Amino acid sequence: MADKDPREPFTRISVSEAKEKLETDQAVMIDVRDPHEYAEVHASGVLLVPVNSVMGELSQIRDFAGEKQEVLFICKMGGRSALAAEYATAAGLEEYELFNVEGGTEAWEQAGYPTGD
Repeated sequence: MADKDPREPFTRISVSEAKEKLETDQAVMIDVRDPHEYAEVHASGVLLVPVNSVMGELSQIRDFAGEKQEVLFICKMGGRSALAAEYATAAGLEEYELFNVEGGTEAWEQAGYPTGD
């Protein structure tokens, strides 16, 4: 179940909730890990934007999200993706509802969800 902390500009969700959101076609997912981690394994259909690049890549994120309403951030376990959501908010990405995928790519892969392009 989604967990919204009023001190955070995003909502924490599980990988199963993330998968449901992606299936409704209202959300996109951004992988914020390093390129070498992404090359090893990543959720299908994600855009790679390393966490330290998020603030400078808002136009790329907006282009990827298009008319979607939600942007999900995923990393290895959930720490960097939370930071990326904070960065995105600070940089002005306010038109989307932001989510942090708890458990990250490790939990995504363990759940047997699609990986690769």
